[in-house]
Amino acid sequence: MGLLKLLNVTFQYNGGGRSGVYGVSFSVEPGEFILIVGKTGAGKTTLFKLISLEIAPTAGEIILNDFRSRELKPKLLPQWRRRLGVVYQDFRLLRDRSALDNVRLAAACERNLSGRPKARALKVLARVGLSHKIHSRPDQLSAGEQQRAVIARALVNEPFLLLADEPVSNLDRETAAGIVELLQKVNQSGTATLVATHQPERFESCKSRMIKLQDGRLVEP
Repeated sequence: MGLLKLLNVTFQYNGGGRSGVYGVSFSVEPGEFILIVGKTGAGKTTLFKLISLEIAPTAGEIILNDFRSRELKPKLLPQWRRRLGVVYQDFRLLRDRSALDNVRLAAACERNLSGRPKARALKVLARVGLSHKIHSRPDQLSAGEQQRAVIARALVNEPFLLLADEPVSNLDRETAAGIVELLQKVNQSGTATLVATHQPERFESCKSRMIKLQDGRLVEP
């Protein structure tokens, strides 16, 4: 069994204006790097919300390791989410906290890993190249540095799968290249990586599999 499987997954928003996803099926194997490609509104963010069970499928099933979305009890939802690291498109950093505090708070949610939350946070911030900015708040960081802080927060609890939603869409070419290189290194260390993007050309250096979405449906390459 793969790390992640989506089996005919559908989600329909109530009312118009937002595209859901319809009959989506694919799998992710351990260590893979996959691009989810589609225009804005194609359903990429909805797909990521489904994988993290921020929203539940209206049809179909998601399997993550040995968990199945249809059978998942509410008390086990935190365990599902601890297997994932999510890089949000809008960052979702706490504006009044330092980079260190943002990552340390995430680390404190996982008590089954060795090392104190602060030590783990410092280690992962060094890994993403932010050791010199640990005491800076988000408004004191550049967009690229904020993205690195978000990636650190997503990695601090050692997820099996990293979800990165448009991680370079608002960055200049040089900064974006640095983030792509960082995501490659994360993947090469063994973390399966799923990246949603409408700019696949920025990931040409990655050895990746591509999955295309259009109007919430998978399309052939």
